[in-house]
Amino acid sequence: MSERSDKHTPREAAARGPLLLSTWSFGERANAAVWPEFASGGSALDAVEAVTVFCDEDPGIDSVGYGGLPDRDGQMSLDGCVMLSPEQCGSVCAVRKHLHPVRIARLVMDRTPHVMLAGEGADDFANEHGLPEQPLLSPDAKKAWEKHQAEGKDESADVRPVDGDPGGALFGDDEERWRNNHDTIGVLGLDEQGVLAGACSTSGMPWKVPGRVGDSPIIGHGLYVDPQGGAAVATGTGELVMAICGSFLAVERMRSGAMPEDAIREVLERIASRSDLQVNHQVALIAIRPDGHWSAGALRPGFRLAFSDGSGHHTMDPAFVQLPGT
Repeated sequence: MSERSDKHTPREAAARGPLLLSTWSFGERANAAVWPEFASGGSALDAVEAVTVFCDEDPGIDSVGYGGLPDRDGQMSLDGCVMLSPEQCGSVCAVRKHLHPVRIARLVMDRTPHVMLAGEGADDFANEHGLPEQPLLSPDAKKAWEKHQAEGKDESADVRPVDGDPGGALFGDDEERWRNNHDTIGVLGLDEQGVLAGACSTSGMPWKVPGRVGDSPIIGHGLYVDPQGGAAVATGTGELVMAICGSFLAVERMRSGAMPEDAIREVLERIASRSDLQVNHQVALIAIRPDGHWSAGALRPGFRLAFSDGSGHHTMDPAFVQLPGT
């Protein structure tokens, strides 16, 4: 079953697993591809990894992985992380030779005493564990970069992603793609055993200064999971999330008893009150408590999410928009 309806709103009633939540509407088909195995007793950890792998490989998704856009110099670098708990997490950033950062991050979690590997070391580690090197820059992304270079577009222009296409295109044309600042697929899963897991994969901000790393691979910023508090994942302008440890803050509020919507609202209120917001800034979060209550919210209009449960696969608007008039 696949359904797209604005009548769906994020649920504050407890949901029993299995449950998958993904940022942006393109997450719906990724969820659907993973669902049969997950619903048959698969683990939340396997499911969230598989959703990110699906999105990384799809060139039609123009804001992450192989379909994403390169840095200022036309080079691709990928970041990602995976998490079960504060004691079980892994992360990589500035990966240049391997398409699936979450897959490498899981190896970091499972096979090293470390949390994060970066750059050439992360690629070497992936090679050591048998992951194949793959091209990261798609032909369409290369053409967009070449056009961007030739025409000298203003990178600070006031365009932000508006999610209206379940096929994966968040940006209506090259004019928008030049200046978007979203490149993240974030996934949360709750399995039949009651285990929470999260993953996050990104190609980073388009046209970024080479070497820039945003919130997505940093534990507690783009993603945080704690079996005692819940799980949260963020998407949008990473620098805003990094300033307040956004996902960690949301989980800590849930640990203190807050419902997911209230926890997300506090994160976005803090961003709105303490940041020098620009018109192209966007932040959205999805969050889930260990008992299955979940919700989503966004700083500005334009964000959608995907969820899958026993009723099928759906896309929907968040429960609230912090600054609805912008």
